[in-house]
Amino acid sequence: MEHDLSLITTIAAALGFGLVFGMIAVRLKLPALVGYLAAGIVIGPGTPGIVANVELASQLAEIGVMLLMFGVGLHFSLGDLLNVRKIALPGAILQITVATAMGVGMTHLWGWSLGSGLVFGLALSVASTVVLLRALESRGLLDSLNGRIAVGWLVVEDLVTVLMLVLLPALSGALGGKGAGEAALWPMLGKTLAQVAAFVAFMLLVGRKLFPWFLWRVARTGSRELFTLAVIAAAVGIAYEATALFGVSFALGAFFAGMVLRESALSHRAAEESLPLRDAFSVLFFVSVGMLFDPQVLLDNPLHVLGVVAVVLVGKSVAAFLLVLGLRYPLNTALTVSAALAQIGEFSFILAALGRSLGLLPELGQNLILAGAFISIAINPLLFKLNDPLLRWLRERSDLARKLERSPDPLAELPMSVPHERLTGQVVLVGYGSVGRCVAMDLARQGVHFVVAEENRELVEQLRKRDIPAVAGDATEPAVLIQAHIARAAVLVIAISDTMGARSMVEIARALNPSIQCVARSRNEQEAQLLRDDTGGTVLVGKQELAHSMTRCVVASLAQAQTQSHH
Repeated sequence: MEHDLSLITTIAAALGFGLVFGMIAVRLKLPALVGYLAAGIVIGPGTPGIVANVELASQLAEIGVMLLMFGVGLHFSLGDLLNVRKIALPGAILQITVATAMGVGMTHLWGWSLGSGLVFGLALSVASTVVLLRALESRGLLDSLNGRIAVGWLVVEDLVTVLMLVLLPALSGALGGKGAGEAALWPMLGKTLAQVAAFVAFMLLVGRKLFPWFLWRVARTGSRELFTLAVIAAAVGIAYEATALFGVSFALGAFFAGMVLRESALSHRAAEESLPLRDAFSVLFFVSVGMLFDPQVLLDNPLHVLGVVAVVLVGKSVAAFLLVLGLRYPLNTALTVSAALAQIGEFSFILAALGRSLGLLPELGQNLILAGAFISIAINPLLFKLNDPLLRWLRERSDLARKLERSPDPLAELPMSVPHERLTGQVVLVGYGSVGRCVAMDLARQGVHFVVAEENRELVEQLRKRDIPAVAGDATEPAVLIQAHIARAAVLVIAISDTMGARSMVEIARALNPSIQCVARSRNEQEAQLLRDDTGGTVLVGKQELAHSMTRCVVASLAQAQTQSHH
């Protein structure tokens, strides 16, 4: 009896070749994902030799997308999304509009129809959340403000794309393709919006209580295997049910699954337990992208490919950069977001496949989208590496940086109404995230005056409404610390985990106030020691401080026990 081994063959080939080519890429000082993409080309139908099952690989990659989006949800709460809504919502919509217009304009020059250009432009406008997550995680930026803005921006893009996937079949007849006529547009739109609203309402009203409770019940069994199974089952199961019952995408369903499970105290353990599977299936995602790519398109249509790459890497990035600056966010945020959007991925493939099925997108269009995805995904990590040198270059040319970044901004200056006594001997607190918020609460309880320097403009607005002095901006710029009155401050507290940025902040603070004391946090002892050597300030490591606190509690408990035994 013969057995169909296509699934095993696909997994073995994808993981085996991914490992080999990933190691080669790392040895060549390239990101490992470039190797995974190359592995997909080698085992794909576009090259001779081993040919893995493309359809199976795509389904396995879909699981990887689910698990990765689930991981994002575990780190990204609804509050985080609402905190960046004023930049993510308008920024994403405007950027999609600009990128789609560039795609339509380019295809018009090629002689394509409006319908073809619209689908093509939409596909080029949507960045890959999977690629972004890998880039942010590898640089420790996922929990930073810039990381939350970039992820929030792409979540809005995903929501817009889901809407476009529903609208295209209704519009395809009017655009010259197959499908329903214009009469079906409004009923389909209403149905989709109702489905998405029902899913979101269910997850926020029921899911955020039910699923954390279920995870806690499983954890109480004491079985690590059952806990891991519960986490994976929740991620994949909720994503599947979201599609089957509510018609939303797998990725969006998994994202909301992670968001509701974040309400549980076990969310960190859930993220840790799902990490190995997330990594393994993300490899399958990148390999599957490589398998879809036909290298022949590079030889047959080099100018077309160049145009696609220019729109994705240059057009989208410049548009996003200018939009972020226009919304009065700092240069480093603009550079991070622009690098995050300089690629296309999973939703682009879905849009291209739908366009082909509706007769709107020619086969060449799909091949060009895959070529653009391959090239942009391969180059994207290098763009992130260029951010820091480019930021330093811009700031060395202070006049250029000011022209780009400094428009009249009331949040960038401390209000004149702040009493003078609160700005002498105060604490300057950089960052109002989870750590900064706790520091601020403790300082307020002890009657210590402080000024907050925070990049998130929404948080600054909220703080000022509560009569807490705060300025918006990047504290690695002298102007921000000057506005926080660092020259008269007693202590600089850096509550964000950014080693390079902390060094710059301490240097600026000491130049303006040589007697100031500095306290900073760090992710690990190596970075902490580097900061201590460079700045001479006090640097605390989270795990070590937790261990010290636990030790103090143990010693206090032992002393209490000894006192009771004497009595």
